[in-house]
Amino acid sequence: MTGRNMRHVIRSPEEIVLYFSLPIMFVLVFGYVFGSGMAVPGDGSYREFLLPGVFVMTMLYGLGATASQIAVDTGRGVVDRFRSLPMARSALLTGRAGADLLRALLELTVLVVCGLLVGWRWRNGVGDALAAVGLILLLRLAFTWLGILLGLLVPNPDTVSVIVFPFAFPLTALSNVFVAPELLPDWLGAIAAWNPLSATVAAARELFGNPGTGGESWAAQHALLLAVGWPVLLIAVLAPLAVRRYQRLSR
Repeated sequence: MTGRNMRHVIRSPEEIVLYFSLPIMFVLVFGYVFGSGMAVPGDGSYREFLLPGVFVMTMLYGLGATASQIAVDTGRGVVDRFRSLPMARSALLTGRAGADLLRALLELTVLVVCGLLVGWRWRNGVGDALAAVGLILLLRLAFTWLGILLGLLVPNPDTVSVIVFPFAFPLTALSNVFVAPELLPDWLGAIAAWNPLSATVAAARELFGNPGTGGESWAAQHALLLAVGWPVLLIAVLAPLAVRRYQRLSR
């Protein structure tokens, strides 16, 4: 099932280009157009501050592809066909999750290359950089289960695409992807500090050695803990809900 889903990705290169274009556009627009006017705690490079946030933002928007593909399979009766075959019923969901992680790794590789071209660097060694990548992929796994659940609940790809953007855009805006929470008004800063995206972004910045780490809030001081805790909690809640919904479809 993982191989089947990856073949669909290879046969639809325009979809990959579409999902890459948004984060690359954010890097170019915010890094070069607005970057000179953006403040970074510690007076560091804004592009180095921005890139870990773009990595995480790409993982969030990837749930749209997950939900759309699950919705297509459900709406066209592909799920019913798979259930009639001698295969594990868990294969559809776990295969989708495995393919999404491989796709996310591909996307992350391209974005790292793009970041290196615009001046971003990791500064704490390869080990910490790989740990940061692991945390980013862990968050992507959590969003994958959210996408699977959404695709099972709304078996219409057009409706899924309408739902994803209004959910993802505010979640990105109310985080530390573009601006440090301590530079926001107090109430917005508190929301941004406890945003699951913010935890992974802050932890990634710390591990990469990029500017923008720190802060006085508990969430900022324990970013690594929250970067593990938030995805694990989301997976613990969303995965059973997705499995239960899938089981109901089989009745």
